[in-house]
Amino acid sequence: MTTATQDPGSTIFFRLTIDGLDLGLFNSCEGLAADVDVQSWEEGGNNSHVWQLPTRVRHSPIRLSRPLTKETSKVTAWISSVATGIKRPTAQIVALRADGSQVAQWGLLEVLPVSWKGPSLDPASPAVATETLEIVHHGFTDAGA
Repeated sequence: MTTATQDPGSTIFFRLTIDGLDLGLFNSCEGLAADVDVQSWEEGGNNSHVWQLPTRVRHSPIRLSRPLTKETSKVTAWISSVATGIKRPTAQIVALRADGSQVAQWGLLEVLPVSWKGPSLDPASPAVATETLEIVHHGFTDAGA
C-alpha cells in the first residue's frame, strides 16, 4: 500500500496582500505568533487544581523583509495612506514553495504598518538593497483560507 507523502512545509517566499492589494513577495517573515495571558484562580474547597483562566490574547508584531523590488512603491504608498486616515484593513500572508504552490495562509485582522526600513545607501558597502516592513494586527482570521 502506498501513501502520499506530505511536504513538511518548506517555504521560500511569503506573499502579502492588504485588502486584496498585492504588495509582493517577501523572503523573510517573523512574528506569526499569539500568546494567551492567563490568570490563576484558586477555588475555595477545590484542592485538586488551580484554575487557569484566559484573560487576553496578545499578537506579536510581524516583520517581513526582502530585497528591493518594484513592489516597494506599493508598500510606501500604503504606509503614506495611513497618514490621511487610519483604515485598519484585513491582510493575508501566504507561504509559498519555490514552484509557487501554497503551503499555508494566515488572515490578519485590522492591520497597521508601524515601521518600514529601506536600504542603507552606502556605495562603499556593496550589499543587497533590502527593505523591512513591520505590521501589527488585532488577531487571526480564517477569511480567504
